[in-house]
Amino acid sequence: MDFAGLDTYAILALAGIVAGATNAVAGGGTFFTFPVLIWAGLPPLVANTTNMVALTPANLAALPAFRPQLRRLGRRCIAPILIGALGGSLGALLLLALGAEVFATLVPYLIGLATLFFATAPQMRRIVERLTKGRDTSNLLPLAVLFVFSVYGGYFGAGLGQIVLAALILTGFGDLHEANALKNAVTFASSLMAVAIFALTSTVSWPFALTMMVSSAIGGYFGGVLSLMAPQRVLRLGIIVFGLFLTGYYLWQGA
Repeated sequence: MDFAGLDTYAILALAGIVAGATNAVAGGGTFFTFPVLIWAGLPPLVANTTNMVALTPANLAALPAFRPQLRRLGRRCIAPILIGALGGSLGALLLLALGAEVFATLVPYLIGLATLFFATAPQMRRIVERLTKGRDTSNLLPLAVLFVFSVYGGYFGAGLGQIVLAALILTGFGDLHEANALKNAVTFASSLMAVAIFALTSTVSWPFALTMMVSSAIGGYFGGVLSLMAPQRVLRLGIIVFGLFLTGYYLWQGA
């Protein structure tokens, strides 16, 4: 058990609200919660697993705001969600087997790549469509990319929303609000499977996790509503800028 003062729990709750809203809108909530958990005294591996447990409800809480988008998508949601769940399970098992240290060094480069991927995804999608016209395999590569990044989500997860959103756009989910709705469903599936695995171990600080679970769910709900109010151009630009900021931050942290 981790006991701390009320001020620590207040800061954890505030970080959870901000992270939940950020994850619902664009992804990258880990930027707010992981450093706070380290500051609260958790070892990096425990902070990582606690963070993933804490932020899982945020994506679920965002989904009611996206009911119309998910209803329109219908059965198109099934394959990405299953891929996310399978990848998240594998990533969690890899984390427990190998530890997070080596993978953490790749975080800024993965986020930078994800931001570039997101910014160019519509253009890349048109190129893929031209090159694969008349074939039935045009979505296999993007779905494979989605699986790989879902593994990453179960392993560490920083910037996962950015990466999943980019992969979904490349897969063919061109409407940003629909892609954002499905992004929350996929990241929830990936995180839920990882959390189920972590819950069987002693690597989670449950007092800290429960505090952030409640606050991130609150932030996730209001973040989902906010994302639907923002114009798609503004939302896309905000996601790209935030991704560049995350890249710079993690590069600076690793310097």
